[in-house]
Amino acid sequence: MQAELTTGIQETTIQIDGKTISLATGRLAKQASGACEVRCGDTMVLVTCVESKNVREGIDYFPLLVDYEEKLYAVGRVPGSFTRRESKPTDKAILTSRLIDRPIRPLFQEGYRQDVMIHAICLSADQENPPDTLAMLGASMAIGIAGLPFNGPIGAVRVARVNGKLVANPTFEQIEESDIDLVVAGTESSIMMVEAGMKLIPEKDVLAAIDYAHQNIKHQVETQKQFLEQLGIKKKEFVAPAANEELKAIIAEHATQKLKASMHCITDKATRQALVDEAEAAVVETIAALPEDHQLRQVSSSQLSEYLELHEATLMRSQVLDTGVRADGRKCDEIRPITVQVGVVPRVHGTGLFTRGTTQVLSLATLGTSGDAQRLDSIDPQKERRYMHHYNFPGFSVGEVKPNRGPGRREIGHGALAERAIMPVLPTAEEFPYVMRVVSEVLESNGSTSMASTCGSSLALADAGVPLKHTVGGIAMGLILEEDRFAILSDIQGLEDFLGDMDFKVTGSRDGITALQMDIKIEGISLEIMRVALEQARRGRMHIIDKMEAVLPAPRTQLSRWAPRIITLQIHPEDIGTVIGPGGKMIRRIIEETGATIDIEDSGIVLIGSVDSVGGEAARDWISRLVKRIEAGGIYSGRVTRIIPMGAFVELLPGKEGMVHISQLENRRVEKVEDSVAIGQQVVVKVKEIDERGRVNLTMKGVSAEERAAAEGQNPPA
Repeated sequence: MQAELTTGIQETTIQIDGKTISLATGRLAKQASGACEVRCGDTMVLVTCVESKNVREGIDYFPLLVDYEEKLYAVGRVPGSFTRRESKPTDKAILTSRLIDRPIRPLFQEGYRQDVMIHAICLSADQENPPDTLAMLGASMAIGIAGLPFNGPIGAVRVARVNGKLVANPTFEQIEESDIDLVVAGTESSIMMVEAGMKLIPEKDVLAAIDYAHQNIKHQVETQKQFLEQLGIKKKEFVAPAANEELKAIIAEHATQKLKASMHCITDKATRQALVDEAEAAVVETIAALPEDHQLRQVSSSQLSEYLELHEATLMRSQVLDTGVRADGRKCDEIRPITVQVGVVPRVHGTGLFTRGTTQVLSLATLGTSGDAQRLDSIDPQKERRYMHHYNFPGFSVGEVKPNRGPGRREIGHGALAERAIMPVLPTAEEFPYVMRVVSEVLESNGSTSMASTCGSSLALADAGVPLKHTVGGIAMGLILEEDRFAILSDIQGLEDFLGDMDFKVTGSRDGITALQMDIKIEGISLEIMRVALEQARRGRMHIIDKMEAVLPAPRTQLSRWAPRIITLQIHPEDIGTVIGPGGKMIRRIIEETGATIDIEDSGIVLIGSVDSVGGEAARDWISRLVKRIEAGGIYSGRVTRIIPMGAFVELLPGKEGMVHISQLENRRVEKVEDSVAIGQQVVVKVKEIDERGRVNLTMKGVSAEERAAAEGQNPPA
């Protein structure tokens, strides 16, 4: 039976920096249009591609759907949810879906309109080799096996730099040690996508890492081509619908002036839309005057909109390449007017309001204790996050009616990019033992909201008193590319993003880059174009940081009055049980009576958080007394807890008692213990000795007035 199951399996391997990646097909998911198993070490991903049987009519876009799934069986764990099964995709799964989608979407042939779904499942994760780039590679292979009209294959490589050496497809441990975490996808001749987090890396080093990734990508692409040829795959013939030249001519004649005028109103959305509507109406009126049997009378509204958009793109792109002047009158490297404010919202711990042209983002920072860290239930080694950035994009930011149904893939992607941009400049947990969360509310949108969120986050954290190592700014770059002519655009607006060829986001400080994200709509760009874009982005970033630091030159030296104060206390790990108490009784009592929050790490570090400093100090004193060791010769103020005929027991420290023998109660003979002390009475005692069995013998004799006063000033809580 096993032999039958394995019949027809075809496999090839790729060597990347000493690691073997295997590609196999013919065993799993054979009813899909194409399926590929990708494996590196014990990390294994199944990627399938399915093409619908019918063409979607009346749409002007390519209906591609990409889903990546993580199942906890991949690491031998049962989900921690109430239902004990995975529910909605994790943020990491959504980000991986986007990683797969972004480089393959532009490579499907123009005009192709059949539904295509790429479905990737991580079947096994060894927590050593990341599965995301394997899924990207598998998607390219599955599309190739399906024979779709795809101008691939693509390769996908992660690059790290460990001890100054570039490493392709590093392990999680190597990524942790690295100052670069770069994912690049591309064809044999061009770069399609870049996604990176970096620790203040200069532009020349970034380009070197991208070039290194591309050399490995070329090897992946060549291996895939050979494998597809070995499989005998024939690509399906696809002929894009012929352009309607007559419709293009009518649009050029009757809509050009209105469309040009609309582009000059790029910052006034209502006026711009009115002019676009007038342009469309003029074309519709011209078509309506044609004879009833004329073929243009059958043009759909979606097709008309598509041709108007194409003509608008031609006008905008020609203006930039021919004159160097953009639709809103800016030069290619000019940035829109910037306004910066901090401390805008009361009660929150920190705020940053960043406005660039007609894009406006309000970022709000909240500080919490270590117990507020996000616990992660995923297949990756990372188990929690102490810094979180959440990005919200409501409909009113673009003047639209849109219900709020929670964050979509775009919101999660933009939030993750801004989060990654800030992480390299955050203080360590030892330097600043707070959990940090920033929420960026997009209030107006006209391009580059993720970069405005990055700037707003840096401002909000600094306003909250977080000791950031550097100010971080971000800028979105665009590209107009026609044959051998190109123009790089700084700080792109919505129209330039929509009609241009590239969206290249760069974040960083004055010292270097912290994050990159590049997406393109064409079949790749060269390293030279990237070099020009990075240098122009660097100049723009310096300008933006100047504006930010003119308002807030450095993080505030004091926390917001509304932020919790965290007191750090080190206790011996053996004393953790003492602080917690039986069934958590002691720690609950401290929390209830002081109002503080208490988090205890396995190492014995205790983090006490309290907005009211009095409560935090009270909790610290309580815990200090709980873990304090009783020393021979020490003088303590304690409470009498029990009386027996031979003496009295005194609680010296919470939960720790000693006994005063009847002969040690006073300097005279005492007949009955009750004649000298009573239960509940506060007394000052001296530790006479601690015997070999750990019993504490006390005396009330020989305590001076000064020692008594000092001890009484340190009474433990009742």
